[in-house]
Amino acid sequence: MKKLLFGLILSTASISAFAQNYTNDPMHSKLGFSVSHMTISNVEGNFNDFTVHLNNFTKEDLTNAKFHVTANVSSINTGVEARDNHLKSADFFDATTNSKLEFMSKGITKIKKNQYKLIGDLTLHGITKPVVLNLTYNGSVDNNGVKTYGFTVKGDIKRSEFNLGSKFPEAMVGDVVTLTSNLEFPTK
Repeated sequence: MKKLLFGLILSTASISAFAQNYTNDPMHSKLGFSVSHMTISNVEGNFNDFTVHLNNFTKEDLTNAKFHVTANVSSINTGVEARDNHLKSADFFDATTNSKLEFMSKGITKIKKNQYKLIGDLTLHGITKPVVLNLTYNGSVDNNGVKTYGFTVKGDIKRSEFNLGSKFPEAMVGDVVTLTSNLEFPTK
């Protein structure tokens, strides 16, 4: 019985030691976007309050890794307070009703070298849609004794598919929104 109990404790410890679940370093990570404005320029912004969990990252080829992103919609920041308040309103995100943006990965497919397709579900404005994003694994470094992994995620979504700003024509606010996220995950 003692051997069975010891074996069970040892195997549980081994599994948890290799689970490799990380949370992004908020000081060195960004969840950003850009969208065309009146067809002549782009407006850029980001969400100041967001968290990305990287779970089951046990292989360098990412085959079993999972990304889970949550962002507080009220933390949207384009550098212009009046525009941020408008984006939080019912005209766009309706942050009082739909306070959270969420992405949950369902799979990762290797394209070449450090390039992957990140497949998952994006929930925005209360609507969930499948999306495919480009994922680049930038590698890892030893940062003062802490191994840190880096990733870049990019992709386009259509705001019309999430019923964002439906009163505003594409000539005013582009339909295609480009997402860009730079992420660092320290191991401690």
